[in-house]
Amino acid sequence: MEITWHGQFCVRMTERGTLAVVADPYSGDDAPKLKADVITISRDTPEHNNFAAVVGAQRGDTRTVRGPGEYEMGGVFITGVGMRPDKKGQGEAAQKSTVYVFNFDGLSVAHMGGLNFVPTQAQIDALETVHVLLIPIGGGSGLNAAQASEVISLIEPSIVVPINFKSGESGAGLDGAQKFLKEMGLSEAKPVESLKITRSGLPEDTQVVLLEVKR
Repeated sequence: MEITWHGQFCVRMTERGTLAVVADPYSGDDAPKLKADVITISRDTPEHNNFAAVVGAQRGDTRTVRGPGEYEMGGVFITGVGMRPDKKGQGEAAQKSTVYVFNFDGLSVAHMGGLNFVPTQAQIDALETVHVLLIPIGGGSGLNAAQASEVISLIEPSIVVPINFKSGESGAGLDGAQKFLKEMGLSEAKPVESLKITRSGLPEDTQVVLLEVKR
């Protein structure tokens, strides 16, 4: 399968013979125009819910998934897990959201989307096995570098793909990748256009893959 990042929390996932999925399309002058069969929305705000910017990839229509539940579309299984903050532990800024886990023929991809607090162990366990983790790292309305590092240590994915951080002209007001890389014990990582991965090609140790913003 192939994963591309389109700025902010927005990613596109494609697998030959199944579905094209866009997660968290956003509003604004720089909002990308994308094609997809399925749209998932992790939080109902303009940073995550601009479904009108996405057009059908195959038959001219799309299906929008909002909130927790189990869905099966075109051979892809999607599980939405609700994340509700404990205000006592996470502070007033924490907001509820949905984390989606996509199973592409045995390859499990989790999109953290609008998550902006460290979940409980029970919430993490509900995600089950995660091979590829798409996680905000730049702060703002999403997780910051330290929070992201803690979530990664709880999930232990094979591949980590940071999203929602400052990259070039994209992500004004957010932290860049360097703070997160330092949290992960890395000095640098060279961004690539996309992540192409198969179940058999997963690394043994957790690997961080930085993506370029695709417009």
